[in-house]
Amino acid sequence: MSFGGNNKQFLLNQLLWIGVSFGISITLSMLIPFPVSLVAIFGVFIIINLYMRRIMMKRLGGIGGAGSTFGSIFNSNQSSSLKYYCMNCGTQHKQISCPHCGSKMKRVG
Repeated sequence: MSFGGNNKQFLLNQLLWIGVSFGISITLSMLIPFPVSLVAIFGVFIIINLYMRRIMMKRLGGIGGAGSTFGSIFNSNQSSSLKYYCMNCGTQHKQISCPHCGSKMKRVG
């Protein structure tokens, strides 16, 4: 099984974050008594995931602010810049079905 350069980077990045979270979890479980350490480990896990999501949103071109996770999804300006093409005849349109052939299958281009 061969991985491309981008896939190797993704895999190494994921393994790095798994190692970091595992190390923090072990350290917290050794320093803090059991019931409190379990809550702390869950908190650290959630914080690391939110941090990773913020990094990925910045890489994908999103804004890393507080409401960026849902703000970019519901932003109407971004959806208007997308171009849809009919998969049957290739006509560019924004309707549900193609005005040229009537097909409902479309791709983003």
